[in-house]
Amino acid sequence: MGDINKVKRRIEELRGLINYHNHRYYVLDSPEISDAAYDELMKELRQLEAEHPELVTPDSPTQRIGAPPVEAFGVAEHPQPLLSLANAFSYEELAAWHKRVNNLLGGRQFDLVCEPKIDGLAVALTYIDGSLVTGATRGDGYRGEDITQNLKTVKSIPLSVSREAPPRFEVRGEVYLPKAGFKKLNEERAKEGLPLFANPRNAAAGSVRQLDSSITVRRPLDIFIYGLGWAAGKPVPDTHWKVMQYLKAIGFKINPNIALCYSLDETEKYYQRLEETRESFPYEADGVVVKVNSIALQQELGTVAHEPRWAIAYKFPAIQGTTKLIDIGINVGRTGSLNPYAILEPVRVGGVVISSAALHNEEDIHRKDIRIGDWVVVQRAGEVIPEIVEPIVSRRTGKEKIFSMPSRCPVCGSEVIKPEGEAMHRCTNTACPSQALERIKHFVSRGAMDIDGVGEKLCWALFEAGLVKDAADLYRLTREQLLGLERMADKSASNVLNSIERSKNRSLAQVIFALGITHAGEQYAELLTDRFSSIDELAKASEEDLSNIKSIGPKIAQSIVAFFRQKENKQLIKKLQKALKEPEREKAKEAQPEELPLAGREFVFTGKLESLSRSEAEAKIKALGGKAGSDVTKKTSYVVVGTDPGSKLAKAQKLGTKTINEAEFLDLLNKAV
Repeated sequence: MGDINKVKRRIEELRGLINYHNHRYYVLDSPEISDAAYDELMKELRQLEAEHPELVTPDSPTQRIGAPPVEAFGVAEHPQPLLSLANAFSYEELAAWHKRVNNLLGGRQFDLVCEPKIDGLAVALTYIDGSLVTGATRGDGYRGEDITQNLKTVKSIPLSVSREAPPRFEVRGEVYLPKAGFKKLNEERAKEGLPLFANPRNAAAGSVRQLDSSITVRRPLDIFIYGLGWAAGKPVPDTHWKVMQYLKAIGFKINPNIALCYSLDETEKYYQRLEETRESFPYEADGVVVKVNSIALQQELGTVAHEPRWAIAYKFPAIQGTTKLIDIGINVGRTGSLNPYAILEPVRVGGVVISSAALHNEEDIHRKDIRIGDWVVVQRAGEVIPEIVEPIVSRRTGKEKIFSMPSRCPVCGSEVIKPEGEAMHRCTNTACPSQALERIKHFVSRGAMDIDGVGEKLCWALFEAGLVKDAADLYRLTREQLLGLERMADKSASNVLNSIERSKNRSLAQVIFALGITHAGEQYAELLTDRFSSIDELAKASEEDLSNIKSIGPKIAQSIVAFFRQKENKQLIKKLQKALKEPEREKAKEAQPEELPLAGREFVFTGKLESLSRSEAEAKIKALGGKAGSDVTKKTSYVVVGTDPGSKLAKAQKLGTKTINEAEFLDLLNKAV
């Protein structure tokens, strides 16, 4: 009896938590936990109820689909219930679902249709005689909010469709906010001092559920139609795949990544492909929806517990999680900037254990109201540094501490100042050891001197051993010194020395950028080489000379002049001039851009090149009038594929962009010279 009472209490606790978070998520559009954490709560409740069916109640969250409609909107009835999907979090769970379907169908063969699971808001659109008459949210699955006027502002939703359509029918889709639109919306809200949206899904939900549709129309919402709810007055195709092609033909937008799979193995390969490339999508996708293709078999399989037996959501590993913020640490950057970072209780997000996250600056910490000791939502996307999305205010105990920047540098103890008009605090000691190390790390980085094999760990080892005190010391390193370092083999030492030797031929723009002048980034280094032919010439420039260059304002001009006045920097430049070959401007810049052989062509690189570095390749393209892009778009002319290519290759293949290997790229350059 004691055990069953314990189970009953846990079930009641889980129901209370899930109902609370449902209200925050669906009604208030202000979640306090990640989707993954919510899924874990629901998974535990389902398991306990499956083990103890006598404890299942009609009002359990497992017996409902979403949230009741908000009464401020009209109510729209769903003639066919708008059901939610069961989840599979692993291949084993997907295979178990597939086996259940196979058993229910008595071993009959069935195809599957797969498409990305868009992280948005499910809606139902009803058309009569070709015109949109009602648009509604999922609501509780049987009744939703009538948000027709707001949905009419979504430009990808047709207000009327082809006469080929049935006289009366309903389509279902997912309204979403593209990543770029989400970023812009949050930037605007930050400027206005408004709370930021936690994710694109909640931004989309908040947008379509505005009582004032003039607000909705200003937000760049989009939609993908994922199915036909019902149709009357005209026959429709008999498989889901054919239905989707039919809907596309009569004017609806469907996901271009939809695919017909003939086996479980094909479905898994599709899932893996999407999981690897999802960061390149312009929208958020949190998994793959898998459906039995045959409509007749769907009807035969039916539903269970308000979920269709014939479909499942195969979820991607979570990119958000919740954990505790233990403390806020400080890194000192190459320009003396004090960069706060979060020290977290380790949490697994997207298959990676996260123990720290970016916090940007003090203003950002206070704007988000992040406090030491808070429970926080952390986010990881692809290779992007993890960041804190927001604190979970409802979990505060009163012991949390408001953060403030130190008045003394945590590395050297020097005074910390916050220059007027800047967001960053800075250490005033230019000889601060942390600044020196960060300057060396910047010097060797891609885009600067691009010294392959000299990464963060080696920079630290060289600095700690006293072999390198500034960037110029790299050019005095010997094989014996390198072999004296821990875990440095003879071949590795040779590779490092060869990389350092190759870097002596870098362009003037790369050398200027590598110096690490505050505010003078890569683009400004390019601008400076259009005006100055050498480092010495640049060092003699006045603030007035620099301000006369287009796009270089007084702040950047002051920073450049101040850099070349400092004694330590003058000494560094003298040492570099002895080590490096005289860097030159790219001679081709004297020609008009439209006259150059690669004018109008854009190149994107993926994978590692063997014969030259990425920055060298990009410099050659620019010198010949071409453009080096960072992402594959419709404007990309070529994708250059090296060894171990990333997701850009898959995106190029999807868009039909021409791909070339390194040898073909070099041949193209030789012909262009």
